[in-house]
Amino acid sequence: MNLFQLHPRLEQDCLDVGHFALCKILLMNDCQYPWLILVPRRHDVTEIYQLAAGDRQQLLDESCWLAEALVAIYRPDKLNIAAIGNLVPQLHLHHVVRYRADIAWPGPIWGKFAASAYTKPEAETQIARLREHLQGRLVNHP
Repeated sequence: MNLFQLHPRLEQDCLDVGHFALCKILLMNDCQYPWLILVPRRHDVTEIYQLAAGDRQQLLDESCWLAEALVAIYRPDKLNIAAIGNLVPQLHLHHVVRYRADIAWPGPIWGKFAASAYTKPEAETQIARLREHLQGRLVNHP
């Protein structure tokens, strides 16, 4: 039995996009950067190495699918992918679209500027674009 529960901080800071076979897909509610997060739906996992071998491969595949979609949609100068977890111990993988013109370039985005939330229409548009590009890879999850 999988006792997965999304960490409260991720629940608070993010918007639901959908699910891959392993991961929950979240959009960080910060319109300054297109910023997606993959969270493997596994209980009590804080590091990638703690995943079973099949789950590690699935996480990599899902990360690549998301990265391909982000590059197709946003045409970034750089796509940063990181598993940090200093504030949220639950394993999660950040995918952050970066542009040379963004407010934090070339430095890291972590803790630099307060988040600027999407408006409801902006969020709906971003989520719809992401779902369209991930079509065929998303799964229904109870």
